Amino acid sequence: MTLHFHKYQGTANDFVMVDDRARTFPADDHALVRRLCDRRRGIGADGLILLRILPGYDFEMVYFNADGHLGSMCGNGGRCTVAFARQLGVITDKAHFLAADGPHEASVDADGRVHLRMMDVAGQQELPDGIFLNTGSPHIVRFLAASTLAEYDVYGEGRAVRYGDTFRERGGTNVNFVEAPQAADQPWQVRTYERGVEDETFSCGTGVTAVALAAARRGAASPVPLRTLGGDLSVAFQRHADGSFTDVYLSGPAEHVFAGSIAL
Repeated sequence: MTLHFHKYQGTANDFVMVDDRARTFPADDHALVRRLCDRRRGIGADGLILLRILPGYDFEMVYFNADGHLGSMCGNGGRCTVAFARQLGVITDKAHFLAADGPHEASVDADGRVHLRMMDVAGQQELPDGIFLNTGSPHIVRFLAASTLAEYDVYGEGRAVRYGDTFRERGGTNVNFVEAPQAADQPWQVRTYERGVEDETFSCGTGVTAVALAAARRGAASPVPLRTLGGDLSVAFQRHADGSFTDVYLSGPAEHVFAGSIAL
């Protein structure tokens, strides 16, 4: 069997994209997904995404982590899937699709930026490890002292929290380390350790969304500009008196890198 695929990236968070409208991809073959995502033995990616047709929606996004297993919501992956659906002619400039955490809306502007509506967030939890919230995937947000993020041991500290006692029974968590801007017009700096990838990634969409909502408690106003290792994103939202957030939108680029075929 030969697999035809496309490679997309959103702020250097990269994905193998598969047009699976015919439902021929062996989605239960976790070893295959893991091999395709392997940067030395396969195509190389932070995750693999299937685009499928689903009644009542423009499409369904099925996301696998690089470890080969089905993942929770991926924000950058969602934006890339919208761009992929547009390339395939499944949508034009608006989308209504289903992902792991439920339905999503999205639009693509004239510059190719994808604006993805994320799930509403009921609240945040203060824990010894940081601020915990779920933005489609579980995230801990840790605020660091100024000028420390660049040299921070994201892999070591992130891995310790991800596998720590607090989250072991919950299946682990993603961990975000944040440096606040020195001026209001500057972005919040973010680095993320992602579960499923089990390493630092260049960007995480649900992660920057979590950071923006946590930053709102520190005075950040919507839309919040954020900078990852892979580039800039922004998150807009409506904040309510009870601590909940609605109309949460993740915005940023989603770019086609290349297309190819690989023998399975």
